[in-house]
Amino acid sequence: MPRHLTRRLIQLYAGLALYGVSSALLVRAGLGLEPWGVLHQGLAERTGMSIGVVSIVVGAVVLLLWIPIRQRPGLGTVSNVFVVGLAMDATLALVPGVHALAVRVPLLLAGVVLNGVATGLYISARFGPGPRDGLMTGLHRLTGRSIRVVRTGLEIAVVASGFLLGGSVGAGTVLYALAIGPLAQFFLRVFAVPGPETGSTVVAGASPRQAILRP
Repeated sequence: MPRHLTRRLIQLYAGLALYGVSSALLVRAGLGLEPWGVLHQGLAERTGMSIGVVSIVVGAVVLLLWIPIRQRPGLGTVSNVFVVGLAMDATLALVPGVHALAVRVPLLLAGVVLNGVATGLYISARFGPGPRDGLMTGLHRLTGRSIRVVRTGLEIAVVASGFLLGGSVGAGTVLYALAIGPLAQFFLRVFAVPGPETGSTVVAGASPRQAILRP
């Protein structure tokens, strides 16, 4: 049991840290961000705060929205709020800005793939959904609308708001939307943590891409 818990904790924090790294790579690529990243970048442009700090603030605000929809946070939920933003700012401090398209495209591809890896790691750890995931599933339960409809509505609203605030929307945004579902599904299976009693644990249903948002 201790070894099983240790593996889950390592996966949780490695996944959250890598998520922050992947988001920072998308920023440096400058070819369009993931939906919530567009909002974070737009708010960062308007407020003067770093994008990592904005991510933390937005995560905390979204977490507060869990209260009226009666969602319960887990260790992964609270950790998500802080770890992703801190890892993102740390990576941006280490990775310089680039201008050559020959460098930006590989950064974009690396960011999208690494995001899929990170998603598989932290979700498979089973310590609770991220604030944004929980908002989606809570609204799904509250409204009776399908996960697909709720997710699509949220992401459209987030991207539109972020774009109006000055966030980056581009080819990377489209690539992320198309690729994250299949990538996350694959890595959810790769990093599945065996249950302590049954020897295996199902961490992804038949259509996990419907339930995947930014952490």
